[in-house]
Amino acid sequence: MKNLLLALCLSAFSLSCLAAPVVIANPAGPDALSKAEVKKLFLGKLKKLPNGKAPVVIEYNEGDPLRVAFHDVATGKSEAQLQAYWSKLIFTGKAKPPKTAASASVAVSEVAGNADAIAYVDEADVTDAVKVVFTP
Repeated sequence: MKNLLLALCLSAFSLSCLAAPVVIANPAGPDALSKAEVKKLFLGKLKKLPNGKAPVVIEYNEGDPLRVAFHDVATGKSEAQLQAYWSKLIFTGKAKPPKTAASASVAVSEVAGNADAIAYVDEADVTDAVKVVFTP
C-alpha cells in the first residue's frame, strides 16, 4: 500500500513538473509571437500587436505559481523584480499594469472574447476557443 501511495505521489509530482506555461491569443489575433515580443508584451513595452492593434495583456495575481514560472522563462524576472519594475512604471505614469485574471479559465475566457487579448496559461488549460502563439 505504501508503494502504491508513493508511486501516485511521484506521478502527480512529475506531471506538475512537465506542465509548462504557453502564451495564448484569440483565433482572430496574431498567429505567432517571438520570445522578444512576449517579453516586451508582459513588461508593458510592446504597444502594438503584429496586426497593429493595442494588446490587452492578461496577467495572474502576484504570487501565483504559474506567474512565477512564466516570468522566470519569458521575461527573466523574479516576482520581486516584477513588483519593483511595475511599481516604477506605474509611479512614473509610463504604463498601466496588465489586467489580472484569478484563474486559467478566466484568462481563457477573456482571450476568447477579445481579439486583442494575450495571456498565458498552463498548456493543459488551452481550449479550442484560443490558440497558442508562443511556447517558451
